[in-house]
Amino acid sequence: MSVKILADSACDLPISFFNENGVTLFPLKVHLNDTEYEDLVTIEPKKVYKAIREGQVPKTSQVSPLLFEETFTKMAEQNEDGIYIAFSSELSGTYQTAVMILEQVKEKYPGFNLTIIDSKAASLGYGLIVKAAVKKVQSGASKEDIQQDIEFRCQHLESLFTVNDLEYLAKGGRVSKASAFLGGLLNIKPLLHVEDGKLVPIEKLRGKKKLLRRIIDLMKVRGASFENQAVGISHADDEETALEMKTLIMDELNAKEVYITSIGAAIGSHTGPGSIAIFFQNQL
Repeated sequence: MSVKILADSACDLPISFFNENGVTLFPLKVHLNDTEYEDLVTIEPKKVYKAIREGQVPKTSQVSPLLFEETFTKMAEQNEDGIYIAFSSELSGTYQTAVMILEQVKEKYPGFNLTIIDSKAASLGYGLIVKAAVKKVQSGASKEDIQQDIEFRCQHLESLFTVNDLEYLAKGGRVSKASAFLGGLLNIKPLLHVEDGKLVPIEKLRGKKKLLRRIIDLMKVRGASFENQAVGISHADDEETALEMKTLIMDELNAKEVYITSIGAAIGSHTGPGSIAIFFQNQL
């Protein structure tokens, strides 16, 4: 029996990926101008970035518990096995809600074989894990093998990113207000990483060139066998910098593949426009 992969929109993969690969999508919610949108389904990231530039503050909320219940119940009734790879539990309540709903569904369907994995990741780092899981399914791997591969990738994922202004993250509670150092006027860029699912500032650098150079240097220290792995770059309405970063990664690290995507509306509501994130494995 084939294993079904489920993911939420915080993985920042395009809607076409879900449709073409039979992956179940759980959209996070974006609230803007008194309207609730479904991330990836009824709102484009550019709409969020335009609103932020105009001074608006979009809000987000987790996946609908009712959607979890309907999806899990239908799978249980059809006797489908699945793995739901979830957005980091440190950044959203989505994972905890899914676990709670699964427990309720299993009271009625005790044999339902669904595993929920906390990716401890976000954006395209999470997306690369989903893409790898789909490849494992398509290769005919067992559920146990797929699960082990997902857990390994989650544990060995490195995430480096920068935002134009940490205030966006602080407003949404994604980093502490004490960490939200201001440096825009001095062209100071914060460099952050993800530590056990949480966003943690590493250092501040002046100017884009120094920042990109530092990211490459950190990748050399933290990464493994780039020639055998896909590197992810996600950007918040700054494709130019993403392409610069891709050239550096290909030239200096000889990566097997560099995959670029836009940071979605839900995550982009917290990072703000101009953010760049790089994702890679420290072990293969």
